Amino acid sequence: MKFTAWFCLIVGLFIFISWFFFLVTGQVPELATEPYAIAAHLLAEAATAVVLIVAGVGLLRQRSWASPVALVGLGMLIYTVINSSGYFAELGDWPPVFVFALLLLLALVGVRPLLSTAVSPPSV
Repeated sequence: MKFTAWFCLIVGLFIFISWFFFLVTGQVPELATEPYAIAAHLLAEAATAVVLIVAGVGLLRQRSWASPVALVGLGMLIYTVINSSGYFAELGDWPPVFVFALLLLLALVGVRPLLSTAVSPPSV
C-alpha cells in the first residue's frame, strides 16, 4: 500500500508543478485559442491532483477513508493520462505519450492493492 500512497502523492504534486511550469513559460497556446476548454481541463487536472494528494496523505496515515478516495483519484488519473495521450499523439509528440503510458501502467499497479480493501456495498 505504500507504493500506492507515494505514487498518489508524487503524481498529484507533479501535476501541479507541471501545469505551473507550462503556464509560467507560456507553453499553453490554448489559453488564447480555446480558453474555456483549457480552463475546464485545468480544473479537472487540479481536481485530480488534489484528490491524489489527499489520498496519498490519507494512505500514509492509514486512515480508513483513504482507500476509497485513492480509488477515485486513480480513476481520475487513468482517465486523464488516456485523454492526454490522445492530445499529444495528435500532435505527433510521442515522448509524452510514452510517459503517460507508463503512468497508466503504474496507476493500474497502484489500484490493485486497493481493490482488496475496497468497501463492499451493503447487501439488500
